[in-house]
Amino acid sequence: MPGQVWTDYFFVLVYLLVGVAFALVPLFLAALITPRSLGAKKLVSYESGMMPIGGAWIQFGVSYYLFALVFLAFDVDVLYLFPTLVAYGGFAWRDLVGMLLFLGILSLAIVYAWCKGVFEW
Repeated sequence: MPGQVWTDYFFVLVYLLVGVAFALVPLFLAALITPRSLGAKKLVSYESGMMPIGGAWIQFGVSYYLFALVFLAFDVDVLYLFPTLVAYGGFAWRDLVGMLLFLGILSLAIVYAWCKGVFEW
């Protein structure tokens, strides 16, 4: 039986080496084929090919970020409504009440964000 233990450890070692190789070989290959010169366009703030107007260090209003976060939260929440519908399968009153409760809490969050002035530009 002692030989069997070393065989098990050998397979774990091979698995570990293959995992490390899968992580390091792409990095090594990318370092080999990457161009060395950055060029003048690489130092521009936006790499879209358009020349920027003004400096890159301007301040944006926090309302843009708040609006984006509110949109993301509601987008993800509505995304959970579809699997819920599929999981319940058919129509039952408890499912409808659960969904309406969920949408009601979601609506309260919209009212809260509205009262905080997130939607005012």
